[in-house]
Amino acid sequence: MQKHLRDPEGGWTLTTNEDDLIFYWRPGCGFCMALEGQLNQTDLAITYRNIWEDPEAAAFVRACADGNEIVPTVEVGETVMVNPSADEVVAAVTAHRSAALTGETS
Repeated sequence: MQKHLRDPEGGWTLTTNEDDLIFYWRPGCGFCMALEGQLNQTDLAITYRNIWEDPEAAAFVRACADGNEIVPTVEVGETVMVNPSADEVVAAVTAHRSAALTGETS
């Protein structure tokens, strides 16, 4: 799993939403299906972005994965994780929620 912090000045925020995370995926990806199944067992609000149908989402993933379209890629606040485990995603969301309550940046 690679973990990157987005550059706040980099302009890579693609979606402003109330959801806990953005899940970048593509059809036929077994790793995506496995992670999605695990995250569906949680109470997390998820926005899905198909990188094969959304050129901006594909560009975002390439920027975070050394030029590759590696999915699943998950964005939580300013944290981007490439091929994370469900536990890593839940921990990132928990940290992001805590930071939001205290006015910090995650």
